[in-house]
Amino acid sequence: MHTISNARSRLIHPFLFLSALLFTMLFHTNVIADETNKQRGNFEGATDTLYPDWFKLSFMELEEDIAEAAEEGKRLMLLFHQDGCPYCNAFVERNLAQKDIEHTLKTQFDVIELNMWGDREVVSVGGEIYTEKLFAEALGVQFTPTILFLTEQGKLSLRLNGYYDPDRFRVALEYVSDKLEDTISFADYVSQQKTISSNKKLVDRAYFTAPITELAKRSNNANKPLLLFFEQGTCSNCETLHNTILSKPESQSLLSQFDIYQIDMWGNSPFMTPEGEQTTGRKWSKDLGVSYAPTLILYAADGTEVIRSEAYFKRFHTQSILDYVASDAWREQPSFQRYLSARADHIIEQGENVNIWDDNQ
Repeated sequence: MHTISNARSRLIHPFLFLSALLFTMLFHTNVIADETNKQRGNFEGATDTLYPDWFKLSFMELEEDIAEAAEEGKRLMLLFHQDGCPYCNAFVERNLAQKDIEHTLKTQFDVIELNMWGDREVVSVGGEIYTEKLFAEALGVQFTPTILFLTEQGKLSLRLNGYYDPDRFRVALEYVSDKLEDTISFADYVSQQKTISSNKKLVDRAYFTAPITELAKRSNNANKPLLLFFEQGTCSNCETLHNTILSKPESQSLLSQFDIYQIDMWGNSPFMTPEGEQTTGRKWSKDLGVSYAPTLILYAADGTEVIRSEAYFKRFHTQSILDYVASDAWREQPSFQRYLSARADHIIEQGENVNIWDDNQ
């Protein structure tokens, strides 16, 4: 009996092994099938844009474009865009739909559009040859639309990094049209356009780490990255940012990874910077070139400035700016736009939707 039992064991064990192997193969096949059939999320909010036919058809030799514009008493405006960009679409369909804005651009500027991922050849001021995408990279273009206004000598008069609504864009146009770049900073010019009182209350939120007077106690070797909010009282865009975008759970999670301080960009109360310099909100805004409310400046824990949000951005882009710094992704990917694409792809692969033009997704 003992011999027979052992013989049966030797016969049964291979069968069990094959059964287990077959089960394992079927299990992994089903897992792979499930992963393959997993519902991907959708990418939403992208918008195609038709650029006006009155934009200049240029050979992209910028010194010649500047000279031709100057001969007609105009200046040159460069508009960097990309396919599907809803902010670019808003600029065309909202801003350029305003007759006064369209008239000012037509009569006082030659406007040239450039695709930040394009391959057309561009000859820069100074004669260097680029493709559009390498030119955008050389200029540090991180957002679209990015707009550069150039003087008759080919110098930069003003740069707008991101979408400005019609009212704010009008102020920029007035500043450049009146050729004020050598007379007054754009930040000071903005402050003169309306009565701004530092007595008007700023938006108050619990995630502000401490009063700005405590900022000097923060070391440049702190454990967390630093986020500065430059804001002003009676600011509808500030209220939208805090109430609609930063109130979301994902935003709150990202904010918790920063030391956060709020600065009244027109304030006159003294405080110390992390470097130990005495300043005020108004002076620091001017020194940093802050002219838009709200402007967010994000620093690594060691005090290195990484990126700014100084225009109108909705939820996906705002959260992505925060994550770009909090995750240290900027160290490996210097192009914020490439990082954006990778982040969107990752979210979609998890079965979630990405809407780049919706605050309430």
